[in-house]
Amino acid sequence: MPGDLMAAFSIAELGHFALVLALFVAIAQSVVPLVGAHRGDAAMMGMARPGAVALALLVGFAFCALMYSFVVSDFSVSNVFENSHTDKPMLYKISGVWGNHEGSLLLWITTLVVFGLAVALSSSNIPPQLRARALSVQAMITVGFLLFILLTSNPFERIDPAPFNGRGLNPLLQDPGLAFHPPMLYLGYVGFSMAFSFAVAALIEGRVDAAWARWVRPWTLVAWTFLTAGIALGSWWAYYELGWGGWWYWDPVENASFMPWLIGTALLHSAIVVEKRDSLKSWTILLAILTFGMSLLGTFLVRSGVITSVHAFASDPTRGLFILMLLVVSVGGALVLYAWRAPQLKGGGLFAPVSREGALLLNNLLMSTAAATVLLGTLYPLIADTLNLGKVSVGPPFFDGVFVPLMVPAIIAMAVGPMLAWKRGDLRGALGRLWMAAGLGVAGMVTVWLMRGGAVGDILASFGIGLAIWLFVGTIMEFGDRIKLFRAPLSESGRRARNLPRAAWGMTIAHAGIALIVAGVTASSAWKGEAVQTQAFGETVTVNGWDFTLLSAETFEQENYTGVRGTFRLSRDGEEVALLTPEKRTYNQPPMPTTEAAIHTTGLHDLYAVIGDPTADGTAFVTRLYFEPLVPFLWYGAGMLCLGGLVSLSDRRHRVGAPVRRREAKAGATAAKPAKA
Repeated sequence: MPGDLMAAFSIAELGHFALVLALFVAIAQSVVPLVGAHRGDAAMMGMARPGAVALALLVGFAFCALMYSFVVSDFSVSNVFENSHTDKPMLYKISGVWGNHEGSLLLWITTLVVFGLAVALSSSNIPPQLRARALSVQAMITVGFLLFILLTSNPFERIDPAPFNGRGLNPLLQDPGLAFHPPMLYLGYVGFSMAFSFAVAALIEGRVDAAWARWVRPWTLVAWTFLTAGIALGSWWAYYELGWGGWWYWDPVENASFMPWLIGTALLHSAIVVEKRDSLKSWTILLAILTFGMSLLGTFLVRSGVITSVHAFASDPTRGLFILMLLVVSVGGALVLYAWRAPQLKGGGLFAPVSREGALLLNNLLMSTAAATVLLGTLYPLIADTLNLGKVSVGPPFFDGVFVPLMVPAIIAMAVGPMLAWKRGDLRGALGRLWMAAGLGVAGMVTVWLMRGGAVGDILASFGIGLAIWLFVGTIMEFGDRIKLFRAPLSESGRRARNLPRAAWGMTIAHAGIALIVAGVTASSAWKGEAVQTQAFGETVTVNGWDFTLLSAETFEQENYTGVRGTFRLSRDGEEVALLTPEKRTYNQPPMPTTEAAIHTTGLHDLYAVIGDPTADGTAFVTRLYFEPLVPFLWYGAGMLCLGGLVSLSDRRHRVGAPVRRREAKAGATAAKPAKA
């Protein structure tokens, strides 16, 4: 047996053994520190940190072992045989590790233990009992997923005899966007487990305060930022790869990632109230539980076979039942604990409905309700089918009809809320300071409506553009108000801007990003131009004033696919702007056709071309041509959301940690006093 194959054989078995050993370490970590926290035993609580390190090393080794098997094309491993091929580029050999059920589950577990490791190594300012309990809960979740992968989804299962080559990766997944989309998504999904673990630990301890919120916020913000990036990457991939000119279709798997994002957004804002005003404690704990619960529900939908989607990984009901059991045990157990301990949590400071706290609470209610409507629309067809109520399809009309009205007051409040004071705010004064935002919003709405011809059907879309202007200008005005722009010398305003907390900068950037997304969603949904036809060589098709001329179509061959590449001349008012070269590919292994759209962007709009099948005589092709207004604003806005999250994470308060709890501080002060003679 050649040396490299022998090495692969050994590494695969070692990877499997590392997962088995990790299971026993996770069981010990989930029990010993928890018992130690209950007894006040420092030695037992101290086991949480080395346990988290050992667990991360073992699972990390298993993940690297599987990746090595893909890199060297070890087709004796069933997972490699099913999802790789010798002709695949190295990037897609590596991304093939998580382009399947077993590998993606190992990536999930790896992310889970990495978050536990990060908390273990950066939690010197967290009270030992809370840290021990949180890491124990994190280990309990890891135990469940390790049992899942070892009992139902072994990524190192062997084939004997080993095939000479593999079946290849789904061609739709052989794309840079999809190579990085799952890791980003999992860092978001699994990252919320840390907020869940802290919430359960706080319930066990029976205490939630400002210090707890300060410890939870950074981990929630990390997860939210990565989940935002993952959703944006997936949307971008669907836009340019699937060839239908859209970026969102309310697909059940899209919804599965969107629901924890909505609840996670509510959690971020609620944690601010706990930290600043010592209020909404019980509600924040519930949001932390529900956010991770939505992440687990998304995992169930993707892997249970109850839905059909290009994103779905598995269709094994046994696996789905296992995940459903994990969901019931972890989230159900946490909710039972919440029902028992939440009444003991003190409510904290009171506040008037019109206040900064009130605005954040309104944000919470709207985001939670929006998540509930998406959940209902996603699960209702499954419930109806289970109860024999017939086949029901819930599509974009339902989601648009219930989701959009909920977002309108949320966007209005997003500009007003930061202008209000804590505890009791002045609504009239806040609205008075937003006069420019309101004026420009109305002017923008009327201008766009008139430019569109003043049609009744354009009123709502024009209102959406006005709403985006309101939020963007209002966000800038709130920032200007903080630094006294135009009300103090520029040097003074500059000094104030430099001294602002990074979290304030992050909020401004993220809210401005939401405004851009609103504009992009509105324009691309209402004013998209589309032409589908059989187009002959030399023929010109005009879409929204842009001319697409089909010049040629040539066949070509690559290592793992053959294809047809069309060439379109894109022109405006008789002047050539660009050449577009869309492709239609047919992959060899596995056999599957795909489309590769050609997109030219002006920075404001996208011009989009797709080439399809030829006519019988080969003189014409089916083509799809699109004018996509303001679609780039979606990607600008998503980038600003992620940037806002990263800027907020760099806030000094997150770097130096949370304030010492009063109880520990008082104890330390008492111990420091000299004894009386």
